[in-house]
Amino acid sequence: MKQIFQFDVLIIGSGVAGLACALKLDKNLSIALISKGSLVDGSSWLAQGGIAAVLDEEDSIEAHVDDTLIAGDGLCHKDTVKFVVENGQKTIRWLVDQGVLFTKDKSNKNFHLGQEGGHSFRRILHSADATGKAITRALIQKVKEASNIQIFEEHCAVDLITQEDSTTNRMKCVGSYLLNLKSSEIGLFQAKTVVLASGGASKAYLYTSNPDGASGDGIAMAWRKGCRIANMEFNQFHPTCLFNADAKSSLITEAIRGEGGILLLPNGERFMNKFHKDGELAPRDVVARAIDHEMKRIGCDCLYLDISHRESSFIRESFPNVYEECLKYGIDITKDKIPVVPAAHYTCGGVIVSKDGQTDLSNLYVIGESSFTGLHGANRMASNSLLECLVYAESSASSINYRLPEISLPFEIPQWDESRVIHSDENVVISHNWDELRRFMWDYVGIVRTKKRLLRAANRIELLQNEIQEFYKNFSISRDLIELRNLASVSQLIIKSAQQRKESRGLHYTIDFPDKSKFAKDTILVPVNFAGQEIFISS
Repeated sequence: MKQIFQFDVLIIGSGVAGLACALKLDKNLSIALISKGSLVDGSSWLAQGGIAAVLDEEDSIEAHVDDTLIAGDGLCHKDTVKFVVENGQKTIRWLVDQGVLFTKDKSNKNFHLGQEGGHSFRRILHSADATGKAITRALIQKVKEASNIQIFEEHCAVDLITQEDSTTNRMKCVGSYLLNLKSSEIGLFQAKTVVLASGGASKAYLYTSNPDGASGDGIAMAWRKGCRIANMEFNQFHPTCLFNADAKSSLITEAIRGEGGILLLPNGERFMNKFHKDGELAPRDVVARAIDHEMKRIGCDCLYLDISHRESSFIRESFPNVYEECLKYGIDITKDKIPVVPAAHYTCGGVIVSKDGQTDLSNLYVIGESSFTGLHGANRMASNSLLECLVYAESSASSINYRLPEISLPFEIPQWDESRVIHSDENVVISHNWDELRRFMWDYVGIVRTKKRLLRAANRIELLQNEIQEFYKNFSISRDLIELRNLASVSQLIIKSAQQRKESRGLHYTIDFPDKSKFAKDTILVPVNFAGQEIFISS
């Protein structure tokens, strides 16, 4: 008999968004917190730069809003931006109450505020250069102390479970099938409410700063069950990842440029001033495109980031983790230039949600990088993402706390049926398709796009989808197969969205349509299931 679990709230994802949501829910609710790996395996743990909030007397809510709108290149939803920014100070106070230790200034009285690209003031709170680690560690400790939260590590979500809601004639989410990666058993997790906080989809690209688990699981699962998706063409490429064959996903924080780091060509020449008036502090999309352009123009494998002109003690104190990480590969950043390349970093689109984090499905919430709130527009401004995670964790928790008493547990749900599948002896199919997918996404749907490249990608993804679906139907599932299936779905969403946008805006740059349209419009995809096929309707 396979295990059946019942909870009030099922949270899939254990990064900052999922952890904070669990802590903000009513203490009388039974909560399951699902982590694909360990609690520290996600992108939140790796976040370096910090969290943006208005704390300086010279700064203002209006300035933070304006900076975000400018970075978003006309596509930010202004009401969402104001909602998130206005909750900044409250969010910081809550984090401090949870035990997060932010770096103080020299007086040791006030927080040290950093500055990053796109921000007109110093407003980045940080814990040295490992802010994500500091926040995640503190929240994990609180979650482990909570008697109403049960943690399930090494569990991978397979699919959401839906039923028709007789009171509203809408579909509602009633749980999820989860693969226990230790036992290989698939358990049934029933819940009155489900929260997806499973992160982005940057693993769709060959080069990424994200961990292996960033396979777009939440976006793909919500899409398959009928949720609308928006703006998936806007993939943020972080300008500076360490270029080294052994440094798998080593991000070089943008805060280095905020503290005077300069970008150089191989011959030592600066180049960013040719591309933007703010030079190295230009928005990320501009910097990433500039590096990509110069690498292709010169024909080199990488460019360089140099902070060595600052005092050695300042560098080691401000960026201890970057210093130690680079030192592993023989690079002393107090003396040497850092070889860097752009890499896929953040998914700005996602599942469309309200200000409460609610989706098109009743009882399904999506928060964090899996969601589309309208905050980031066509380009996410640095350090706004952790703030978004925490603000929407609270708004969704408040909504769930209010609505849950009216929701009953779902009626009988069938257990996972794998009676007609067999164990595969050809898992090379999974690894081959995984590699091919990430390569053509990098080559055809990367920093610079064309109609021909996107068409090639669209044709290939359709063939891959058929191959993956056939494999999925006939063989026992594994984490690799689940992630491949989800990555293929999300990649198709990215390609379709990019094909729909006939302009260049923010993170989406196409040679065929280099100009920006006069009208800023979101790309919205609506799934319609017919005969087992996904049909796209744009609006």
